[in-house]
Amino acid sequence: MYQNIKVGFIGLGVMGQSMAEHILKAGYPLYVYNRTKSKSDKLVELGAVWQNTPQEIAQVCDLVLTIVGYPADVEAVYLGENGLFEGARSGQVFIDLTTSRPSLAQELTAKGKAIGVTVLDAPVSGGDLGAKAGRLTAMVGGDASTLDEVRPVLETFSASIQHHGPAGSGQHAKASNQIMIAGTMTGMVETLRYAKANGLDLEKVIATLTGGAAKNWSLANYGPRILKADYSPGFFVKHYIKDLGIALEEAEKAHLDLPGTSLAYDLYRELASEGHENEGTQALIKLWWDQE
Repeated sequence: MYQNIKVGFIGLGVMGQSMAEHILKAGYPLYVYNRTKSKSDKLVELGAVWQNTPQEIAQVCDLVLTIVGYPADVEAVYLGENGLFEGARSGQVFIDLTTSRPSLAQELTAKGKAIGVTVLDAPVSGGDLGAKAGRLTAMVGGDASTLDEVRPVLETFSASIQHHGPAGSGQHAKASNQIMIAGTMTGMVETLRYAKANGLDLEKVIATLTGGAAKNWSLANYGPRILKADYSPGFFVKHYIKDLGIALEEAEKAHLDLPGTSLAYDLYRELASEGHENEGTQALIKLWWDQE
């Protein structure tokens, strides 16, 4: 069934644009929707078909993937007027790639099951670079057999696809991912501040540390951007605040104290309050860089 299917893609932002393009170039008929229609222009030129609403996407597609900004956006796309469920039919598969609340993933799965639609939560990690390279990491919750069927589509833009359990498990795995990144981002910023204050060549520091035990994705990918004063969003500050907020909400439910994550959350909120919410997460350095 999933060799000659019509695929829908909703959400053509920093990552979604590249992900949708990988699907299209793999040969799948692709139907797209985005709140800002102009963001679909390149894909339409390449052969994608524009649809006016999520409902219209559901009416023509067998598999629909979504990646939007916030849980409220997910609710609007799936449950709102002219949403996916208004055009859904039995046998379809919907996959939400947004980082969202586990409870919402469970709600969508239950609503889908009631009408014969399988919903998977599959948030992704890797930022704009991973999306462009087709090497994202997908963390999946929901029916494992359905994942096996749709895996070839996910593989068009993912290097790693792991099933973590029932509905909501993918979101919990992504929260774990964002907690780890909170530590590497604050660590990277403090590393660069320390090295700069002591007169070291920052390019040499990055090269040295990425070759040893301090190696991490944030330093290797965002460190060079900082040195070039490139704060363009591979991942928006405002979206990372949302992600860390979800992680801390879930931690509180589990009676967990996550002091490092809480600190990163506060620092990123401070960064946003200074007008940097639409920049990339590497802009965290701006809280100190100019002053130092």
